Amino acid sequence: MKKMLLVVCALCVQMVSMAQPRTNDDGTVTFQYKNDSAKTVLVDVQFAGRKEMTRGADGMWTVTLGPVAPDMYPYCYVVDGVGVMDPENPQYFPNEGFKNSLLEITSKSGALPHDILDVPHGRVEYVNYYSKSLGATNHAIVYLPPTYMTNPQKKYPVFYLISGTTDTEEVYYKVGRVNYILDNLLADKKAQEMIVVLPYGNPMKLKLQDAPTTVPGATTKERSDEIARQMRFGGDVFSQDLINDLMPYIEKNYRTKADRDHRAIGGFSRGGNQGLYNGLANLDKFSYLCSYSSFTSTDIPGVYDNADELNKKLHLFWLGVGTDDFLYGNARDYMEFLDKKGIRSVKEFTTDKFGHTWMNAKYFLAKTLPLLFNKKASEAAMQASQPAPAATGKEQQFTPGVMARLFPKPIISPEYGEQGTTFRFKAPEAKKVELEVEILPETIVMQRDSDGVWSTTLTEYLFETYKYCFIVDGTRVADPSNMYLSPDLGFKYSVASNPKTPFNFASQGDIQHGRVSYDLDRMEAWYTAPMQQMMMPAFVQLVPGEGDTMESWFKLGGADAIADRLLADGKTKPCIITTSALEFMQNGPQMPGFKIRTLKADDYPTWSQRRRALVRLLIAIGKEPAPEMPAFGGGFGGGFGGGRPGGFGGDD
Repeated sequence: MKKMLLVVCALCVQMVSMAQPRTNDDGTVTFQYKNDSAKTVLVDVQFAGRKEMTRGADGMWTVTLGPVAPDMYPYCYVVDGVGVMDPENPQYFPNEGFKNSLLEITSKSGALPHDILDVPHGRVEYVNYYSKSLGATNHAIVYLPPTYMTNPQKKYPVFYLISGTTDTEEVYYKVGRVNYILDNLLADKKAQEMIVVLPYGNPMKLKLQDAPTTVPGATTKERSDEIARQMRFGGDVFSQDLINDLMPYIEKNYRTKADRDHRAIGGFSRGGNQGLYNGLANLDKFSYLCSYSSFTSTDIPGVYDNADELNKKLHLFWLGVGTDDFLYGNARDYMEFLDKKGIRSVKEFTTDKFGHTWMNAKYFLAKTLPLLFNKKASEAAMQASQPAPAATGKEQQFTPGVMARLFPKPIISPEYGEQGTTFRFKAPEAKKVELEVEILPETIVMQRDSDGVWSTTLTEYLFETYKYCFIVDGTRVADPSNMYLSPDLGFKYSVASNPKTPFNFASQGDIQHGRVSYDLDRMEAWYTAPMQQMMMPAFVQLVPGEGDTMESWFKLGGADAIADRLLADGKTKPCIITTSALEFMQNGPQMPGFKIRTLKADDYPTWSQRRRALVRLLIAIGKEPAPEMPAFGGGFGGGFGGGRPGGFGGDD
């Protein structure tokens, strides 16, 4: 079966690559987009801006741009004025708002810090934890170095790394490539082994799902006022959750060195602001601070007025920004403020990475990772630091006008109310907008208001999770206001899931959660249940359907949330759930009472039916007598999820 799956995956990749952007020998890139109904199509790509495309006789729109340097560039197609992700590209930019695909131009020499090289790879785990600060379940991603699972006695320092405004916790993984950058540095012995934690930088969005937006009669101003109140650093939900919930969770569940000399914090854009603020406000917890394309408050009580004390406490205070970044003026002013206070800091500037971009974020990350948890290297960098450049009066500044341009009035979609789920999409020039829903046989025609916002309310299926999209004058479009995307091979649908939906993490309360990890080498996903006791886990194999990816059963099917809930309720037993073909288990020595249960997505027409089938299967497992634990060392409590048994890690 695995050979068959590999062949299918290879064919899918081959078909997709034919329609993806094509890199030419001269360094140019040819963009291709098939759409028979479009009247105008432009490509909007980071290295070139918006460029018109030409339609051929076959309906294929094309344009060749560049040459361009190898790197990763966000892009989308603008179809009759509406931004559309590339439906043939499996790589996309996770974000709360805009929906972009990712163009990756690899270097021939393996010279880019984030290149995927033939080196030992660490493991990436998706974790859920109950946050008392939120009163809800929050999410994070954890990178474990290659030796974490093979050296069970070793403890590691921790770097808390935060993405920017509108980014999700996935961005420093899928766009920032922190795992591959660190893998490469570790292989070259240029960095210290460490755990990297990627928090979700905007947990207020999760909190507001049950707050003012769903209160009948709440206005946009009330919601904006609540967001502004929460964004006051120190009293904001993110800072409270980070210090009081996430850090204790990490230190309880992973082998960490839990002291200030072994903790670092930093981030990009707003994440850099959050990192600096929380680092400076908690110098008893952090001694390495990094800011990428950001700055923070000059008014943090008890911090800036004692330079000697601060300089002693900080092993590294690292600040980087592009001179063409719209935050350059503010970042430079902050550097100058520190200089005048006598506070040491490392300063790094770029001029060739298109301003406020993730190219800069990756570059800065590669510069700072070798300094973290290395007192000698970080002290040398601090001593070599130069003063902030003198002001010219022409520096860009982050003003309220810039803020309004970058972050316009949000469209709330979907909005979950007691009477129904309302979907909204802004398209003033569109002639017709329809809502397509996975569980409905026909599309729903939406209505346009005077502001050009199209809307409709679905009064059925209030507590289901389903895929949907908008059809704008014949073109499918993912909901730009919804951060949840279905990880399909082709077109990426949006996902609607009422927070009160059964098995939604938001409604689960204070329970224990398992972990999900994705093995990109084998294209497998693994869920490991929280192991409260030593026992033989049940094995469930979930086979993705046509057009699905290894993520689909978890991000859309909710397999981890279902298992967590049923386990907490005592309705099932600890289990390993995977999309792997499990050849190593099926072909190995059979153990008493051991069997693999298989569930195929294509046996059920909708994800709603697939989820129900998984619930039935897990409940049936809960009624079976527990098999005996096999008589070999190590057990199962942590040996799965991102690596197979035997290697116990991502590099076996």
